[in-house]
Amino acid sequence: MYCGWPALADEIARKIARLQANIERVFYGKSEVVKSLLVALFSNGHVLIEDVPGVGKTLVARALARSIAASFQRIQFTADMLPSDVIGVSVYDQDVHRFVFKPGPIFANVVLADEINRTSPRTQSSLLEAMNDFQVSVDGVTHPLPRPFLVLATQNPYDVEGTYPLPESELDRFFLRVSVGYPGHADGLRILRDYVTMDSVESLEPVMTAEEVRALQRRAAQVHVDDSVADYILTLAERTREAPEVDIGISPRGALALYRGAQAHAMIKGRDYVTPDDVKAVCPMIFLHRMVCRGDRDRGLNGVASRVLNDILRSVPVPV
Repeated sequence: MYCGWPALADEIARKIARLQANIERVFYGKSEVVKSLLVALFSNGHVLIEDVPGVGKTLVARALARSIAASFQRIQFTADMLPSDVIGVSVYDQDVHRFVFKPGPIFANVVLADEINRTSPRTQSSLLEAMNDFQVSVDGVTHPLPRPFLVLATQNPYDVEGTYPLPESELDRFFLRVSVGYPGHADGLRILRDYVTMDSVESLEPVMTAEEVRALQRRAAQVHVDDSVADYILTLAERTREAPEVDIGISPRGALALYRGAQAHAMIKGRDYVTPDDVKAVCPMIFLHRMVCRGDRDRGLNGVASRVLNDILRSVPVPV
């Protein structure tokens, strides 16, 4: 169904622009990073951030949570962390004479999983059900997670000592991957002069409620995707499976992520339909971390996968 709500699309775009501007009151010079987080948020997806410490990953996660009046938890992953430290544990309550579930820090709207690849694969896997099904199971009992639910995970580069590479099954659960990068000189000077700290985030007032976020998630799913654009998305995914340098190409889940990401990107831009430019804008951050290429150990943004994907984007005919 063609959505047919251009006036409403403009209103939604203005509302999202206010949300982005509110986050950027404390997170300077990274508009594209903030927009990527919003694409994931409105697509019901999760974000993997790979970058060095101190570039504002915690700050932007906290600013996002404050801006949508959402609960926030930060989990510092370490080598000795157990799955129960993340999802919670059942303990015996003497007063009621039964086991009672004590929720872990995963029970929040926005969860910052800091240095996720410093913990063991067993603990990493404890996030899979939460990220995929928005629930956790403990002792045979299923506990739903609050909605909206967004995991922002940070990881160190693979050549850093004491890291465990994320398995393909977990990488595939992350909707997109971004790199924050260092601020430019002018923005760095603003950070110094304004003395931007976590206290600065606490001064932010919410500009959107959690229920409004849920409504926009539903609205994003209604953005019209023409059959020719859907065919374009699927062709891009199929070409990654056929490329000789690629050992593991894009799965149907990855193709669906690109479809949903393009819808959210179009909504943020104030349109009720997806264009090929929406697909191209979000494709690298959705596809690159899912592609396994020979000689591309860390799946870097400038590695073999990036070159292969750029070649595919240039060679696949764009629908008119």
